[in-house]
Formats: sequence, C-alpha cells, structure tokens
Amino acid sequence: MAKKAKRSGPCKGKSLNKPFRTPGGPKKSAVCVKAGSKVKIVRFGDPKMKIKKSIPARRKSFRARHNCANPGPKTKARYWSCKAW
Repeated sequence: MAKKAKRSGPCKGKSLNKPFRTPGGPKKSAVCVKAGSKVKIVRFGDPKMKIKKSIPARRKSFRARHNCANPGPKTKARYWSCKAW
C-alpha cells in the first residue's frame, strides 16, 4: 500500500510510488518517489503519443529499445516508463 507523506510542492497530497497523470503538464505522467531523505517528482512519457502496449510487436520493440530487462532505480523515468509497458 502506498503511503502518504507530509510534504510541499508538486508531491503534496500524493502517494509515493503511485503514478498519476499530469494534464497540461510537460509530460504525460509523473510519480513521487523517495530519494534518500528527500521526496522527488519523476516525470515521464510523451503527452502527444498514445501507448499501444496491446500490440505485441510494439510492446516487444519498446521494451528492447528502453532496456526494460534492467530498468534501473525508481528515481529514473526509464523505470516508470518500463513499468507502464
């Protein structure tokens, strides 16, 4: 279960490690993550592109292109983008 922490800024009132949409924002989605003792917002995704993960060939290509077998730390956009796929 994602826990809510008391914080200010864009992560105020948001759950940690739970992606949310950013309408009108610079990216399609964002997520608040804990990086050490600080809370960081990670934005990811192109707002003008549709995700077509139901097409197996596209899913396979995306995951290979972004090296989703090794997504890296939760504080990077690649981790969350791969998780969405």
